[in-house]
Amino acid sequence: MKRDEKDLLNLFRALPLEQQDTLIAFAEFLAGRSAETPQEWGEPEPIPRPAEEKVVHAIKRLRATYLMLDHSKMLYEVSECMTQHVVMGKPATVVIDELEAMFRSRFEGLKK
Repeated sequence: MKRDEKDLLNLFRALPLEQQDTLIAFAEFLAGRSAETPQEWGEPEPIPRPAEEKVVHAIKRLRATYLMLDHSKMLYEVSECMTQHVVMGKPATVVIDELEAMFRSRFEGLKK
């Protein structure tokens, strides 16, 4: 294992479980940046929103719903929403509503 990988693993292990989930979601988000965008697509197949959903899980759900979007272009906005929730205490339901609107808006813009 490379030194960078060991450092990352040690940092990951030092985090509380919820922050580990956040780090995993962020890493998955970054990994998805290299995926190619399909040339043609239909309406996204929505994944139902659970009654009580964490913001991290909502991001994963929305990324899976909107596979056709270039998630790397949304990194700043998604990170900002996560920061407002984790650091500033904004309620998860409000942040998830904003994320859903953001993903839908990006999809609508892509269709045009």
